[in-house]
Amino acid sequence: MNQAIGLEGMLRALAERHGRQPSGQDQAFGLASPPPPRKRCRAIAVAGGKGGVGKTTVSVNLGMALSMAGHEVILLDADMGLANIDVLLGLTPTRHIGHLLDGTCAIEDLLLPAPHGLKVVPAGSGTRRLAQLSNNEHAAVIRAFDDLVTPPDYLLVDTAAGVSDNVAMFAAAADDVVLVVCDEPASLTDAYAMLKVLSRDFGVRRFRMVANMVRNLGEAKQLHQKLARVSDRFLDVALEFMGMVPNDERLRQAIKRQSAVVDLWPSSRSGQAFKQLAGAVDTWGEPERLGLDRIAFFSRQAAVATGW
Repeated sequence: MNQAIGLEGMLRALAERHGRQPSGQDQAFGLASPPPPRKRCRAIAVAGGKGGVGKTTVSVNLGMALSMAGHEVILLDADMGLANIDVLLGLTPTRHIGHLLDGTCAIEDLLLPAPHGLKVVPAGSGTRRLAQLSNNEHAAVIRAFDDLVTPPDYLLVDTAAGVSDNVAMFAAAADDVVLVVCDEPASLTDAYAMLKVLSRDFGVRRFRMVANMVRNLGEAKQLHQKLARVSDRFLDVALEFMGMVPNDERLRQAIKRQSAVVDLWPSSRSGQAFKQLAGAVDTWGEPERLGLDRIAFFSRQAAVATGW
């Protein structure tokens, strides 16, 4: 019982730091009036149903494009155990998420500077323990970002491929979910499976789709319509078309050079496409369901599952 009270108190304190007024029940736990509201950080999870759809490339370039537009952005590599954002950007981390969970460093200690002010939080690669995090540990990583003295404008989360517990936790804890899809049967099938799991089991109702590696805008919209027709018929979700990234040799060259194409060749077709995606993010209204609510949800789920 004391553990349950401690968990609820922690979640209410987290809510107050985001500016929510305490309820009468909160006051019963002896909480003081909340401090001034913190800057709102929008958490965006970038997901893909299968490997090879370009999810991490989209995450890196979208994050840098937002930074180039003047936003403060943190990019979290949440592909635990198989992390590669640091490799794509030519960074050399000395610590990773595992050190945060061990208590040997704070979240600020993990921030790696990348070009144009982008900051990267690396996850360990080839670390079996990180690939097998418990629900409590996933929730701890999510909550750690509330400890940042100055929250960023955007927190981008590059999730792992597939629909593992790792992916579900981070996607459902975010304010928005961006689904990267390419025109392959396996990509479409797995994207639908992800929509189904996240909506049915975790209450995510709104998704935004990026068509990757397409020839033109017409092909991108056709790809969106293929997936939207099925999801509209069988799932209670909204799948919005966010934009597209074309097949572009410059993008492939940038990957080989361990750089973002928006940094090396901002005027290329793919560089311009990522700038447009960043512009689309700026037009989004308030999320239908704040990530804070989902953090609380998963903390409660972890408490039930583990007896915490």
